[in-house]
Amino acid sequence: MKQKISPIIKPEELISLRQAEDIVLIDASAGKVSQDRYKQQHLDGAQYVDLDTQLANVGPDAAKGGRHPLPLPEQFSKTLSKLGISADSHVVVYDDKNGANAASRFWWMLRSAGHEHVQVLDGGFDAAVKAGFPVNADTVIPAKPGSYLFEKWLLPLADMDEVETLRFDKDHIVVDVRDQVRYDGIKEPIDLIAGHIPGAVNIPFFSNLDATGSFLSAQELNKKYTEAFKGIDPENIIVHCGSGVTACHTLLALDQAGIEIPKLYVGSWSEWSRNDKPIGKKENG
Repeated sequence: MKQKISPIIKPEELISLRQAEDIVLIDASAGKVSQDRYKQQHLDGAQYVDLDTQLANVGPDAAKGGRHPLPLPEQFSKTLSKLGISADSHVVVYDDKNGANAASRFWWMLRSAGHEHVQVLDGGFDAAVKAGFPVNADTVIPAKPGSYLFEKWLLPLADMDEVETLRFDKDHIVVDVRDQVRYDGIKEPIDLIAGHIPGAVNIPFFSNLDATGSFLSAQELNKKYTEAFKGIDPENIIVHCGSGVTACHTLLALDQAGIEIPKLYVGSWSEWSRNDKPIGKKENG
């Protein structure tokens, strides 16, 4: 059995491991600009995963599950196998947004599939390049075929009904990790309606990072979230964002802090705001 590892890996650590046979390197940078960048330049050996087609099961109506619903376990199993990932793989995933693009989402999904040996690259693509990790535009073919089967998501999930029931409960907390301007309803660049779920507290995901774009230390993250949660049990905490992607950045930070991974509300604001639910804004809380 492999030894438990930190959910976050430094670029220098990855450089020292890059020749290991069991390493599978994944670029999870989302969006067309990032896809084009991958085709032109990516970390040596990295395979690309697409948020919309491989890390989500996008449907015609975001009111049913949000903009990035989870794929079925069998769909994700096929993705993992195609990437050459098996139970003994050491997976390292990065993106070009300090883990907030889709790297943390991939990490959460793999952990929820039961795979413990997966890490997110601290600082992402830019930090690795700065540290001297080689880049190229080579097509990557898995060194050996993968085979990964799992039957259900193992990490805790919350749905819209649970959020509605518990959002004002004193023994629970709903955390919105989006930027404050989106939470306050001042600006909404993606979804149809601006605002937040009434009762949710705002702890922006980028507050998990220091001024250089690296994650805060485990001790700093533990102190920050212990104070924010005020003794509420992690199993009574629900974390969401716009569509269940950047929320995983905070779940990663909590795991790094040694705090049990709480529930993820995948539908997030993109689902809530399309279902005739109450809307909170700065002027009315």
